[in-house]
Amino acid sequence: MSTIDWLVLAVTLLSIICYGLWKSRGAKNIEDFLLADKQLPWYHIGLSVMATQASAITFISEPGLGYSDGMRFVQFYFGLPFAMIVICITFIPIFQRLKVFTAYEFLEKRFDCRTRLLTAFLFLVQRGLSTGLTIYAPSIILSTILHIDISYTTILMGTLVILYTVYGGTKAVSYTQLFQMGIIFAGLFMAAFMVVHLLPSNIGFSDALHIAGKMGKLNTIDTKFDLNNRYNIWSGIIGGFFLQLSYFGTDQSQVGRYLAGKSITESRLGLILNGLIKIPMQFLILLIGTLVFSFYQFHPAPVFFNKTEVDRIENSPYKEDYHQLETKYKEANTLKKQRVNDLVEALHTDDQQALQSARTQLQEADQQAKTIRKEVTDLMTLNNPKADTNDSNYIFLSFITRYLPKGLIGLLIAIIFLAAMGSTASGLNSLASTTIIDFYKRIYKKDGSPALYLSASRWATIGWGIFCIVVALYASRLGNLIEAVNILGSLFYGTILGIFLVAFYMKQVKGRAVFYAALIAEVLIILIWLANLMAFLWLNVIGCLLVMVIAGLIQGSSRATK
Repeated sequence: MSTIDWLVLAVTLLSIICYGLWKSRGAKNIEDFLLADKQLPWYHIGLSVMATQASAITFISEPGLGYSDGMRFVQFYFGLPFAMIVICITFIPIFQRLKVFTAYEFLEKRFDCRTRLLTAFLFLVQRGLSTGLTIYAPSIILSTILHIDISYTTILMGTLVILYTVYGGTKAVSYTQLFQMGIIFAGLFMAAFMVVHLLPSNIGFSDALHIAGKMGKLNTIDTKFDLNNRYNIWSGIIGGFFLQLSYFGTDQSQVGRYLAGKSITESRLGLILNGLIKIPMQFLILLIGTLVFSFYQFHPAPVFFNKTEVDRIENSPYKEDYHQLETKYKEANTLKKQRVNDLVEALHTDDQQALQSARTQLQEADQQAKTIRKEVTDLMTLNNPKADTNDSNYIFLSFITRYLPKGLIGLLIAIIFLAAMGSTASGLNSLASTTIIDFYKRIYKKDGSPALYLSASRWATIGWGIFCIVVALYASRLGNLIEAVNILGSLFYGTILGIFLVAFYMKQVKGRAVFYAALIAEVLIILIWLANLMAFLWLNVIGCLLVMVIAGLIQGSSRATK
């Protein structure tokens, strides 16, 4: 990056972080540290909820997903508005009325202590692992820019976020996220504009969309019902509904955001704001990825976007083999560019016969380039069996650093860092609050002073931060990060949601029944996932229903034996 980019990056980050820390100064007790003294207005809650979910993974990996797999991932969010309605009606009033710090306190009031602790434990496992992935995402950027080992940048990023979260707590996170989202939206629109602006002069926005569409990248809606298809309208609405209901209704990283609201109304308005804006935002991010795909039909694309892996093969005995494949790939891209130009000409003349012919030839040329790229990744694996052969996390970052003007590069990198800090800080904050409220305060120190609990919360934040850094060091093996995070959540969210739905709607079921039902359901979900029986979104539905059905059966059998 240029000096201007470094300056923009530094000023943007420091300004927003200092503002957040200044607004959060003087936390005196655990309520102030964990719930911002319950004084946040609805727009803070809405943007904070959105920023918590919109991590650096979103802005690094999702354009790469749009580039490689098209727009169909947007269906993942189709269940979100329905989930927001249910949470506003059911979850928020109960949590606010009971004045709980965490969602899991409610479960002890409804069931018993062990059900509360089991649910809190499941949350800690999945959120600890997921937060580790959010630390890894910005480490990719630092590693790429500074050309140093990603292990060092991971430790650096994790340490910075730990210090920031330990000092400020929920207030620092929320106030920072308020400004973060404004900058993020501005940056996204600028990035979309620049991708189109950098296309050849005879190629407009509609042409770019047509090119992406003819090459299968605008596959936004898939109405075919298929349990093994990750993204279709059915898995999005049904599976996505259960996943989003569990995430926003039972995950402390989100619950903690709207528990900090001034009132039930403020919390509800905040979630409705998130439900209205989230899908268009995700659509725009994916669209940027597909536009970058169209851009690379006219400009030379690297055979592999992860420079670290390329450097390794360049310094290996397979160097010459790699160079031969790289040359073949450039030739294939030259041919593909010719086919794209033929397609554009046919589009402009509205010649349907020529259009069909150009499309077929373009798809054949694209398949040839994909075959060569596959040979490259096979060569990388041959050189290093542990090589990271999924480079989708590097596509958008590569485009930013190579083609965007000075100043804008620094701003977009700052956006990704801000997203990382916001989501990671929220994750650490929720891990600390659950650890202290549901375990430390409940089991070990029931009558501690406010100062003791505040100190313990900060130490818990440090402990979980170290755990998340360790997870981040192994994250490169998980492929596309945004998919990895959602797969990981789906292993636990269904079970957790099932426990809460039993608590809300199955009044006859007691603690013993739901406790054992949750254990059985979680084991079954992991076995289903290991056997690869269905796409991950359906695990949320199956896990939830298993808990409810098994709990009902256990409770029914226990009554029958009495």
